[in-house]
Amino acid sequence: MRHIAPFRQTVLLVCVCLALLSGCRKKKYENPITKDTQQPDKVLFDKSVADIERGRYEVARLTLQTLINTYDTSEYLAKAKLAIADSWFREGGSNGMAQAEAEYKDFILFYPTMEESAESQEKICMIHFKQMEKPDRDNNQAQRAEEECRQVLNQFPNSKFAPRVAQLLRNIQEAIAEGEYRVGAFYHKKGSFPAAANRLQTLTDHFPIYSQADEALWQLGDSYSKMGNRFRERAGQAYSRIVKDYPLSARAEEAKQMLKQMEMPLPEADPAAAARMKYELENRAKPGIMDKTLGFMKRGPDARLAAKSGAPAMTPMRPAIPVSVPVVAPAVVGGTTDVTVQQVGNSTALDNNPDARQIQPASPGTPAAESAAPVAGAAAAAAPAAAVTNDPLPANRQAPVTKKKAKTPKAPKKK
Repeated sequence: MRHIAPFRQTVLLVCVCLALLSGCRKKKYENPITKDTQQPDKVLFDKSVADIERGRYEVARLTLQTLINTYDTSEYLAKAKLAIADSWFREGGSNGMAQAEAEYKDFILFYPTMEESAESQEKICMIHFKQMEKPDRDNNQAQRAEEECRQVLNQFPNSKFAPRVAQLLRNIQEAIAEGEYRVGAFYHKKGSFPAAANRLQTLTDHFPIYSQADEALWQLGDSYSKMGNRFRERAGQAYSRIVKDYPLSARAEEAKQMLKQMEMPLPEADPAAAARMKYELENRAKPGIMDKTLGFMKRGPDARLAAKSGAPAMTPMRPAIPVSVPVVAPAVVGGTTDVTVQQVGNSTALDNNPDARQIQPASPGTPAAESAAPVAGAAAAAAPAAAVTNDPLPANRQAPVTKKKAKTPKAPKKK
């Protein structure tokens, strides 16, 4: 145990030295102008590039802004605007990344046909990728990075940056899928099988090239099996996908045994899926000594297990409705909900006819009520209002008021 502490101190000292050396080393700028000329605008651009390479970002931006304001018809305006964005990107930090993203978006807006626009969109994707958290934490930056990378492939599909962005998109989706899998595995271990099935079903359908998709399918089939016979077909589909799409998985034989016990057909393994899994296993990066020692200090997700082949998902993941939620019955066809309004023909009916609310109906089921029901309406309509006797007054009429004669005071008697 005494030798462990000095070893860790040595490793940390080596890391600090490497970081200092990398910071002192001059990093070459990616988009220089190779044209050999002594034009004033070209001289200003070269000076700003030299400042960017040496880390003097504020000075470089002032020089580039001078170029843009002084030589408004220069052929290097686009390069100067891109260099300003690159300076913010190299400076880093939350403020630098936000400024870089805004500058890159302006460059794409003003120069959409230039090849550097695809590179700018890739840099926007990298801005959010560098700010990603681990899979078990907030994935807001991961979702933003996924959206920006899809924008590169949709807007610039023939660019030379497209293959690199496709691999970056696989790395991002590996982190997103890992977060979903951890949630689904937690529900499965806890015994909340409907919640686990909902998470794992969406995960396996949307990210089939996820490194642990076979394990997610196994837990998905187990969750459906424990939810009752109503979900027996869904459980069989999950086990069948393991046998067909992941034939080299460690769960393939167990999935075959489960299908035999359930007396369901056994699918054939897909040769293309087997070749893809073989390629992934052979090209999967293994963790080094530094990863095992200082991996806990790394902020972002681990992308070593991400797929190196296969098409990434080009649509955002949408959570599905849990299978345990009852299905809403479809609306009845043929009914009508139209409401019509028409004017009453006889406006004095309310004043002349008696109030039907005051008539006490007979008890239902009695012979008198049954015999009187068909003719009640006709009799009430045929009888004039004056012929109805012993009926209460309508609700909107008042009984006549009889006025009493006022008594005249008597004159006092004379004494």
